Parts: sequence; structure tokens; C-alpha cells
Amino acid sequence: MISASVTPLAGSAALVPAHGLGGRTDLPVDPALAAAGAAAAVAVSFIVLVKGWPRSRFADPNAGLPLPQAVTRVLDARLFVQVVRAVAAAVTVFIVAVAFLGPAETVNNLAPWALYVVFWVGLVPASLLFGPVWRLLNPLRLLHAGLCRIMEVDPEVGMRPLRPGVGMWPAAGVLLVFVWLELVYPYEAVPVLVGVLMVSYAVLTLVLALIFGQKWFIAGDGFEVYSTLVGSMAPFGRRQDGTPVLRNPLTGLSTVPATPGLSAVVAVLIGSTGFDGLSRTQLWMTSVPPDSIPLGTATLLGLVAIVAILFAGAIHLSRRSMERAGSGRSPVQALRPARFAHSLIPVALGYVVAHYFSYLLFEGQIALVLISDPFGLGWDLFGTSQQWVNYFLVSPTTIGWTQISAIVIGHILGLTVAHDRALTLFDSRDAIRTQIPIAVLMVGITLTGVLLLLAV
Repeated sequence: MISASVTPLAGSAALVPAHGLGGRTDLPVDPALAAAGAAAAVAVSFIVLVKGWPRSRFADPNAGLPLPQAVTRVLDARLFVQVVRAVAAAVTVFIVAVAFLGPAETVNNLAPWALYVVFWVGLVPASLLFGPVWRLLNPLRLLHAGLCRIMEVDPEVGMRPLRPGVGMWPAAGVLLVFVWLELVYPYEAVPVLVGVLMVSYAVLTLVLALIFGQKWFIAGDGFEVYSTLVGSMAPFGRRQDGTPVLRNPLTGLSTVPATPGLSAVVAVLIGSTGFDGLSRTQLWMTSVPPDSIPLGTATLLGLVAIVAILFAGAIHLSRRSMERAGSGRSPVQALRPARFAHSLIPVALGYVVAHYFSYLLFEGQIALVLISDPFGLGWDLFGTSQQWVNYFLVSPTTIGWTQISAIVIGHILGLTVAHDRALTLFDSRDAIRTQIPIAVLMVGITLTGVLLLLAV
């Protein structure tokens, strides 16, 4: 528990990046009562959908108000894209240099904070507000284009085609490795290791992009895929013809294609936040050694697998329900996990906000302190090197209710888009029948998620 209003940066061992909740553990909310209330809210929302949502409202991919043409011209200008990617590349090179040449102590080196806090956590609000920002900023796309010109390789298709069935499976693997490093591996924040990871990932991604073309970024760059999925819920998006528009975020979410591996990506995101909550419970911390990599790995993989199996099981039960009701073969075949996996995106987002909200708010201040003296040379470039971390920017009550609200809203939105998708595939009665197992799943995950979030 932090008992002072501000905490100095130097010598604070509690500030080492590890798990998401960071900063507060004294949330004044009764876990059982909060979990029951959250589950009840999700259940009631399903009843409201059944009674008051008889037709699809998000099926039009071209819905939205076009942005001013001046804005469109800037966003689509090749020079603008190249400039922002060049800036992102320069920042990345700077962070890698700090990782190798800056202070050896994690608490005093900017690189771990830049990777695990500013980039990994900050990517979520940035994408949620402005869309798939990493697809725009991704410096690896700029480097890929340059290498393709030098090597006379077509950047679109690369050296060989990427199999259509690959989908997002490589991205799911990338994200699984990253969350394992963040949540299980005890030395993930060692500055030199951060530098090695960033360089290695860049080299591997560029090699695969040279082989398979730009499609690799869509399939295998886990961070771009992550930003794109979160960005589908942004108020800014594009129609099918590429026109930038202001739209209902749920309309954008409903346009996410039923790509192979999408379910795996969201299972990784939900399962990893579940592990984050579990690993912060008193039971885990008192019974599992902090450096127990095998047990941590097995638990993380197990939770990811459980999420995937439960979701696939809910879809299977929906199919069985349709078959028992005598529905035709075609509608039943439409019940595939990939068709409804987009409904898990707001669920995953809700857990990410719940687990990382206070982490970004508090630990994000450390990056502002370290940026003034990135190489530990006694600089004060921005006048922040003597700044202290203020852990009382918001109250514990605000944090607690923000976390619970994020989980509940995420599940309600997930139910909403799943119900809306069902209405595009089936008549109203069959749509309701297919959604009952999914609703039960959502209620169960809500109950478990809130308990893990608030358990001590």
C-alpha cells in the first residue's frame, strides 16, 4: 500500500514494471458484492437486448459521417505517412540506444517504461480514440518499403504468397510471447534485454515481411493487429471505399472480418489479464515463488486455453440448439467461432482497461521523469528529472469503480454486437436461441473477472 501522496523515483523497488494493476491495492470495494452486481448487470442487458433489439443496426459497413476533405487529404498523403513513420522510427532507435547505453538499473532506465507502459498500455487509449494508429505509425513498414526497393522485391506480395488460412494466428503467437514476458518472466524489464527484444522483433518481422509481403503486418505483427482490433471501436474509421468517417464505434466493430486466428488473439488478451489478476491474489503470492517460470507459464497457457475452449463451447451449444430446433443446414453452418469472435474484442478491451488503467496513470509518470535524463548523465532536458510520482491523482474508489465499470461495459458491448451479428444471420427467434449460451458465458466471465480483479 502506498501511504504518501507522492513517491520519489529513485530507490523505489515497487516501480519495476511487472503486472498491470500497479499503484493501488487498497480498492474499497467488496469483491463478492461487486462481482454479483456486475454479473447481474450483464444478465439484465441480455434481457433488454432480447426484448428491445429486433433487427440489426450495425450491419452497414459504409455508415458514418465523412470527415472534411482537407483532413482526408492529409491522412491519405504519402508524405504525411512517411513523415510520421520516420518520426516513430527515430523514437524507436532512441529507445533502443537508451536500453543499451542508459543506466543499468531498470528503475532509472527509460527503455522498459517506454516499452511496457507508454507503448504497450498507451497503445490502447490511442487506438480506441483515433483508430489503428500503429498501422499508421509502424516504423517497420517504412523500413520494409525501403528494403524492398533495395532488394527489388514487390512489397505487396513479397517472395512467396501467404496462405489464406494463416489469418491472425501468427499475431496471436506474438502476443502470447509478449504477455508471457510481461507477466511470467521475472527479468523482462532488464534494460539490455528490452533492447535485445526490440531489435530481435524488428529483424524477425522485417525478414518475414520481405518473404510474405505487406500482408505479414496484418497477419503476424501482433502489435499492429492489436491496435487494429482495438481501433475498430474508435469513433473514427473508414468505409469500404477508404473514406475516413466519424461513426458509431459498434458499427466499426461489426466490420471486423471473421479471420482465422481472431478468436485466438482475443483469448490471449482475456486469458492474460485473467492471469494478471490471479497472480496478484494473496493465495498466489503466498503459495507460488515469484520466479516460478514453469508454473506461471502453465497457468497462463491454461487460462488462455480455457477462454478459447469456453467460447468455442458456447458456439457449439448454439449450433446444437439450432439443430434441435430443426433449423436448416445453411443457418447452422453460419454458427462458427470466427463469425462471433469480434464480440470478444470489447470484453478484452474492458479487462485491459481494468487491469492497466492505474498502471498507465501512475507508472506512466516515471517515463516523464526519465525522459529528461535518458542516459543518466545528469541532464534535465525537460525540467522533469526531479519530479516525483503522484499516486493520489485519483482516489482508490475512483480506480475501483472504473475497473469494474470497464469490465461490465465490455461484456455488455460484447453481448450487443454478438446479438446484432446473429440478427444478420438468422430470424429474430433463432437469433435469440443462438445467443443464450454466449450470454451465459459472458455472465460467467464477468463474475470471475471481477473477483480476480478485486481479490486480495
